[in-house]
Amino acid sequence: MQANRLNPIVRLAGRAAVAVSLGSVLMVAGCRQDMQDQPKIISQRGSEMFADHRGARPQVVNTVARGQLREDSYFYTGVIQGANGYREEQNLMPFPVTLEVLKRGQERFNIYCTPCHSRVGNGLGEIVERGYKPAANLHDQVRLAQPLSHYYYVMTHGYGAMPDYSSQLTPVDRWAVAAYIRALQLSQSAKQEDVPSGEQLKSLKEVAAEQHLPEGFAEPWALPSTAVQAYPHDAKQGTPALAPANPADPAIKIPASKPAPAAAK
Repeated sequence: MQANRLNPIVRLAGRAAVAVSLGSVLMVAGCRQDMQDQPKIISQRGSEMFADHRGARPQVVNTVARGQLREDSYFYTGVIQGANGYREEQNLMPFPVTLEVLKRGQERFNIYCTPCHSRVGNGLGEIVERGYKPAANLHDQVRLAQPLSHYYYVMTHGYGAMPDYSSQLTPVDRWAVAAYIRALQLSQSAKQEDVPSGEQLKSLKEVAAEQHLPEGFAEPWALPSTAVQAYPHDAKQGTPALAPANPADPAIKIPASKPAPAAAK
């Protein structure tokens, strides 16, 4: 009687085992490797699809990535191709200069340029007082004569002791800083007739007094004794912001050569 009662359970377990086995067989039969083994390119691997067996294909000639079509070469380089084949800087902006552009240029200038050039651009920034080579005085005759795109080019590639700032300043910000530099230069010799009607021209001393800045803020700034290659004051370069200027053509002195030793007799 007990064996008869177990038979239904045994039979049910046997049927379940058969069903599972049959399902496994069907599943295995349905699994194919077509998608795994299909011809395709796998990163950093070779390929048999091409004659050179390289999976990474070279770019089509003149391919330009999305967002990198720099049709306006002057905007991105600050130079044009001259008739003589040389690159030429230009005294023009690639886009209109608005008050917002100047404010942006002032903000970027105060952040990245003032440590060396100072806020008035006379080349006597705080880092110079700590022994760094004096930066260019943006108000001397040489810099005043340089075209506007020269500043963009220098910010892009660096010049002398100045590193490039292409990582810190986007192209549009470099142009904004260049525009602000030119405005800063014009401000040093501004006359009442140069400003819009109704605007009052103020000296740096008056602005300093209104903003409650320390006494002596607008006084002459002397080149510190810790500065490297401290040049004497050169009046012909002007005194923007009452600051001494570096000469554009410093004298280069070459020590006299020692006489050659007499030939042995």
